Amino acid sequence: MSTVCSQKPRVLTGDTPTGQLHLGHYVGSVKRRLELQETHDCFFIIANMHAFTTRAQEPADIRRDCLEIVRDYLAMGIDPDRSTIFLQTEVPAISELTYLFAMLLPFNRVMRNPTLKDEIRDRGLGDRYSFGFPLYAVGQTADILAFRAHSVPVGQDQVPHIELTREVARRFNQLYCGVSDQAADADHVKLGGVFPLPVADVGPVGRLVGTDGKLKMSKSLNNAIFITDSPQVVKRKIAKIYTGRQSPTEPGDPNNALFQYVDTFIQDKDRVAELRDRYARGDNIGDGHIKPEVAEAVNALLAPMRRRRGLYEGDDDAILDILKAGCERANEVAEETLGMAKDAACLKFFDRELRYR
Repeated sequence: MSTVCSQKPRVLTGDTPTGQLHLGHYVGSVKRRLELQETHDCFFIIANMHAFTTRAQEPADIRRDCLEIVRDYLAMGIDPDRSTIFLQTEVPAISELTYLFAMLLPFNRVMRNPTLKDEIRDRGLGDRYSFGFPLYAVGQTADILAFRAHSVPVGQDQVPHIELTREVARRFNQLYCGVSDQAADADHVKLGGVFPLPVADVGPVGRLVGTDGKLKMSKSLNNAIFITDSPQVVKRKIAKIYTGRQSPTEPGDPNNALFQYVDTFIQDKDRVAELRDRYARGDNIGDGHIKPEVAEAVNALLAPMRRRRGLYEGDDDAILDILKAGCERANEVAEETLGMAKDAACLKFFDRELRYR
C-alpha cells in the first residue's frame, strides 16, 4: 500500500453502502478505478454515514452492506495492496471538515444541487427528509478534500457534487490562505492554498441504462445486474431490455438502450459495427437476435468477478483486516489535511494522533 508521502496524483471516490454493487457501478466508475490504481494514489471510501441519511433505522443492514461492497471491490479487481479502501466513519477528520465547510456554503446553494434535488424527487421525500439529507452533499466535499484529491472518478450524475467541492476548496483557499479570487484553479496549491480543486473523471459510460431500458441502473428500481447474478439470471434480465421495436425487418434506432449494452460489452468492434448497420436498416435482425450476444458478453465479463468474490464469501475477518489497514492509512492523510486546514483557519491549538487498537 502506498505511503502517506506518495508523490503520485491522488484520487478519491467511493460508494454509499445501499447493497451490492452492480454493472452500472462497474462501467461508470470502478472500471476507471482499476486503471487509476496503476498510476495514482487511490482512496476508495465506503460512505457509511451517508447511508444513514435515508436508512438510519437500518444500522445492521448498513454494516452488512459495507462488507458486501468491499467484496464487490475485490471481485471487480480493486487491489488493497495498491489502493486504500476505508470506512467514512472511522476517519473523524471528515466529520470535522464537514462542519467547517458547512460554514462556507449558503443553504440555498446546497439545495440547488441538481443531484440532491433529483434524489429528493425520485425518493418521494417531499419536505420530510432529515436535516442530514442535504448535509450529506457538504459531507461529500469533505470526503474528497480530506484527501486533497486531484480527481474523482464518478458517473455523470455525480458531477454537480464535484462542482460543489470545487466551490468549497476555492472559497477556503481564498478566505483562509490568501489565494486571490483571480487565481487560476490549477494554481491554488502553488499559491498557498490547502486544497487542490479536483476535477470529475467521467468515463465513456457515464450512465448505464437499467434493464427496463429507460432509467439509470439502480437496485431500488429493480433494473440492475449484479456480479453475483448467475449466467441464467443475467440472460433473463437482458432479455427484458425494452426498445419498443416490433419487427426484425423494421429499421431500428442503433442508439437505443440495447445498443448501449452492445457498445459497452461486446468487445469485437467489427461485430458491433455490423450489428448497428443491420439493425438500422432492418436487415432481418431483431432484439431477440442481439440480446443473447449481449448476455454472453456480460457473462464473460462477470465470470472472473464471480470466482474472485467467492474467495471472500463468509470471511468477514479478511474484509475487516483490509478495512482496518485502509482506515489507518486514510487517517494518516486525513489528519495531515485537517491539521493544515485548522492551522489556516486559526482553529489548531494542539497536535493529536489517532490510532486503532
